[in-house]
Amino acid sequence: MKKEEVMATDDARLGQTNELLHEGIDPEHANIPEILPVLPIRDVVVFPYMILPLFVGREKSVLAVEEALKEGRMIFLNTQKDMAEENPSTKDLHEMGTVGLIMKMLRLPDGRVKALVQGLTRARRIEMVKTEPFMAARIETLPEVGAPAKDYESEALVRSVREKVEAVIEQGKGISTEIMMVLENIDDVGRLADIVAANLSLKIADAMLILSAHEPKERLGQVLALLDRELQVLEMQKKIKSAAKEEMSRSQREYYLRQQMKAIQDELGVEDEHSEEMDKLKKSIEKAKMSKEAREEALK
Repeated sequence: MKKEEVMATDDARLGQTNELLHEGIDPEHANIPEILPVLPIRDVVVFPYMILPLFVGREKSVLAVEEALKEGRMIFLNTQKDMAEENPSTKDLHEMGTVGLIMKMLRLPDGRVKALVQGLTRARRIEMVKTEPFMAARIETLPEVGAPAKDYESEALVRSVREKVEAVIEQGKGISTEIMMVLENIDDVGRLADIVAANLSLKIADAMLILSAHEPKERLGQVLALLDRELQVLEMQKKIKSAAKEEMSRSQREYYLRQQMKAIQDELGVEDEHSEEMDKLKKSIEKAKMSKEAREEALK
């Protein structure tokens, strides 16, 4: 079987989000079937409102995409627990996933399909109703909890997350700078959490933690904690790089000075004390009339 690849650029995740949503479906008004085809994905967790291209190569997965296109273009995007598993069964998939909408699909010459998908809403897999010729599951959708009333805690969380994202970008994290413009226009606590999480390149376990957090304020708090950790790691990386650069510079300076000293000594016809000691040692070894092996060892 051919491996399934997942690719998403910053632009696909963020820069075009508002534009592409008009081509898809408003998640809050989507009519989602109770049973959907299942698309196992390897190394990414898809969040609501997130848009990304998927390259689908496994036969079951291609059939699941084709079935979704027949029935409203919706599919259950279910991340694998082990990305190396070629033929995942129910136990190999996380219970939580995201209902996705296939916005565009292109068949490739090698038999794979390229699908542009939009995350619609969180969902929990209740049971797998079929596994052949493709997977299909009965799901329970988890619509977004209504935005909490404006309070000081929510406002503080939103401001802190925006500040941390800006700091992470300044430390060199590979996030599109356009994210700040997007975040400034989002007041919904849950959506803010999802968009930031989608752009942090999180480990699967951390991303699943965010996806599983249904309450918006709790979710944003978890995102803030992950941003704090990421910022600490980036700052430590910067210190390590700085220390390594300083050590390299010091070594280079010492080498340059030694070379200068040697050039000056050669010019003046003067040998340093170390050279004189080495010459004396060599003469002593020669006078001792050692065996060939002992002599070679002594001169090392």
